[in-house]
Amino acid sequence: MSKQAFRLATTIYFLLIGFFDANAQNAVVEKLEKMPADLETDYALSALPAHLRKDATVYLIDPEKGYYVGKQGTNGFVCFVARTEWEWAEFRKDLATPISYDAEGARTIFPVYIDVAAMRASGKFSPQQVKDTIMSRMARHVYKAPARPGISYMLAPLMRVYPGMPDDKSIITVSMPHYMFYAPYMLDSDVGTVKNDEHGPVLLNAGQFVMGERKGPHGYIIVRATEEDAKKIVEDGRSLEKRLIAYKAYFKPEPAGGHH
Repeated sequence: MSKQAFRLATTIYFLLIGFFDANAQNAVVEKLEKMPADLETDYALSALPAHLRKDATVYLIDPEKGYYVGKQGTNGFVCFVARTEWEWAEFRKDLATPISYDAEGARTIFPVYIDVAAMRASGKFSPQQVKDTIMSRMARHVYKAPARPGISYMLAPLMRVYPGMPDDKSIITVSMPHYMFYAPYMLDSDVGTVKNDEHGPVLLNAGQFVMGERKGPHGYIIVRATEEDAKKIVEDGRSLEKRLIAYKAYFKPEPAGGHH
């Protein structure tokens, strides 16, 4: 190979390396857009029953840092909009799920969301690295299972979620107000639940799906709101729904149902 050809090949090689490195970094960063604080606050609070909202703590997301306290509460409940689910190992910009926890869930489950958001915001972790880090911490019991029975309210009039398990990365906007009761490490056989039951309770533990049976500390028994209650939640949330759709068109609910 001539010197000129060698120099050309070397130049192309380093240009390609720079191209792929730059794209890898861009893939890792995937910064979220900051949702208007008033909209994010109202959306987060919609996860809770109305009588708990006034005194609940609201966490908002700073795309550069992660979660911060937008409104300090006094009743032990926290609420926030989840923008990243670590089990799916991807950084989406169109995931938005209002979740709330009682004091026990705030102590044991919410820290995972805090850490995931911080890792994503730092730009130093790929989605797979976030997933691996959380799995490692769970295996080492850095994150604990709830020590007592408790509840996570997910009563928002709409949510944008993964409708299936982590091997399915489709996403959908649905209306499905429901209650989630802590069921760490449990299997359907423990409680007699049936997968994808449209009427009865459903057991969900996405962490266990990727880590193996009896290894996911954050499982839930999910119970849908009654048809009457769900209808009222949707009607009361019409104004919020319009604001969300005006902000991003993907918030328009789709006819199919399901849960993340």
